[in-house]
Amino acid sequence: MTTPTRVLICDDQALIRTGLATIVDAQPDLEVAGECGDGRAAVDLAARLRPDVVVMDIRMPVLDGLEATRLLAGAGVEHPVKVLVVTTFNLDEYVYEALRAGASGFLLKDAPPAQLLHGIRTVALGAALLDPEVTRRLVGKYAARIRPAEDTPRDIPLTPRELEVLRLIADGLSNSEIAGALQISQETVKTFVSRILTKLDLRDRVQAVVYAYRQGLVT
Repeated sequence: MTTPTRVLICDDQALIRTGLATIVDAQPDLEVAGECGDGRAAVDLAARLRPDVVVMDIRMPVLDGLEATRLLAGAGVEHPVKVLVVTTFNLDEYVYEALRAGASGFLLKDAPPAQLLHGIRTVALGAALLDPEVTRRLVGKYAARIRPAEDTPRDIPLTPRELEVLRLIADGLSNSEIAGALQISQETVKTFVSRILTKLDLRDRVQAVVYAYRQGLVT
């Protein structure tokens, strides 16, 4: 048997922590590595327990989830931890700041259990998780912050097909939607996405979206 994915759950509400832990522990491929109620404890526990994924609330005492995420997964962190932000607050700015802080995914607490479990597994595998509609709305609102300067170099090491896939990613399309738009298989799309991330030295799809906007590939 493969080793279960270890999950650290951080939420300041004990009832929600218990609910999340119950859902996670019921899965044969997942296990709860620990629980805590504030961001500082999350940082300390993550350093000690080295979980595969941290499920992180945003609004918490002592240290909020955004700053805790930055300390766990932000730029310059030597051993980053994968963070899935789960919050009751469906505010674009929270999504934007969470992704800037280094989060690999963002879900709302009213998402069904199956979506939470899918999110944990997706993030654990190294992929990003962001609802396509959230991506469209988010990028539309904050695109001005990442627009390229007029003299931005456009030497992009991608094939025409890879550029096409990158533009669709930036438009917020899922792999299945890209497959439908280009009339190719989802496996082929996954291969293109992997090549794009490797060639551009990007961590995940979220960074790919930002890259596309910075390069002026989408408007």
